[in-house]
Amino acid sequence: MHWLARRFSEPSRSVTTSSTSQISAASPHDIMIAGGGIGGVAAALCLAQRGHRVQVFERGATFGEAGAGIQLSPNASRVLHALGLEAALKPFAFLPEAAIVRRWNTGACIARTPLGAQAQAKYGAPYYHIHRGDLLRVLVDVARSHKTITLHENANVTAFTQNPEGVSLDVSGKTHHGDALIGADGIHSTIRSSLWGADTPRFTGNVAWRAMVPTAQLPDGLIAPTATVWWGPRKHFVHYYVRGGTYVNCVCVVEQTGWQTETWTSPGTRAELKAAFAGWHNDIQALIDHAEDDALFKWALHDRAPYAHWGRDRVTLLGDSCHPMLPFMAQGAAMAIEDGAVLATCLSRGASITQALQDYEVLRSSRTAYIQTRARRNADIFHMTGIKAWMRDRFAQRAGQNAMDAIYSYDALTAE
Repeated sequence: MHWLARRFSEPSRSVTTSSTSQISAASPHDIMIAGGGIGGVAAALCLAQRGHRVQVFERGATFGEAGAGIQLSPNASRVLHALGLEAALKPFAFLPEAAIVRRWNTGACIARTPLGAQAQAKYGAPYYHIHRGDLLRVLVDVARSHKTITLHENANVTAFTQNPEGVSLDVSGKTHHGDALIGADGIHSTIRSSLWGADTPRFTGNVAWRAMVPTAQLPDGLIAPTATVWWGPRKHFVHYYVRGGTYVNCVCVVEQTGWQTETWTSPGTRAELKAAFAGWHNDIQALIDHAEDDALFKWALHDRAPYAHWGRDRVTLLGDSCHPMLPFMAQGAAMAIEDGAVLATCLSRGASITQALQDYEVLRSSRTAYIQTRARRNADIFHMTGIKAWMRDRFAQRAGQNAMDAIYSYDALTAE
């Protein structure tokens, strides 16, 4: 959640193509995407909708998403609806009534911002809670049925070469050819390393837990139908419903040093999580007590500073490959989905591929850099103590609404 982010004001950066104000006719391209996560498959659907032919290469045995719930704000859901996915999402999504900030020990409400019908009317698209696996399943099912999208599993991308005519991609011992390559292969992107050299993500000093709690195991009415974050000294706790309200997804973040394992599948123990949140409100204790034993995982939070450049010539990046960010603005998946929509627009304007990919980077880099930076700052804001926490709480309501307006009103479908 992004309660105290400043209002977004994107620095002026001009797009050099002469066709930025309208979409002109363009020949379809053959686009290759490395990475079959939410960002990669959503981008494939956006590109195919514009008439392009797309191949998606996923190194795993299946197209599956680790993790648990995500929040899809209106800036993301309007892209998914434009892809015709509203009906497919409906069985899996949960529509929260509001976003709420509470005090860690008393449960007192610090800020409340309406979502639900009010947000949909204001921003023109809904706010969804959904399980990552459910969202990816919807995207993949539609992609499999699309005649211009080919999905490859067990496809380990190892290298690429490019020249003025196209790109050649080495995948599990075979070579594939296309007009452009998009690296959507995550924070440890092979494509990014090949473009700009290997580097190491920075540990943020925070360790996150995730847990899934069956709603049926909780007392009736204990958890409100909202996106709720509890602010506390050097830690915070987020919870919201997923899978149509049958589960509560929990994300619990603790400042910690010495343990920096990145994987999302490192198991944790209930006793360790209970100890981390000892003294917190009874609602938090109930959620921890009823979490599924086999759904308690922890991972060290890493990110990178915004990059000066994403791509080169016919190759560029998307999602966590170029703007990995902390989850403290609930915008990681949303930024990747926005990327796909803007990329498809740029590649359909009639400019050369290299110009189109440059335009895409210009249109996206300032916005994503802003959100990366604000997400990292929120790690400090959420965990404040003493007088700083008291001052934060006084201005949380107004700051939260300003942040929502700035982020949710962005329309990737018309970005110029």
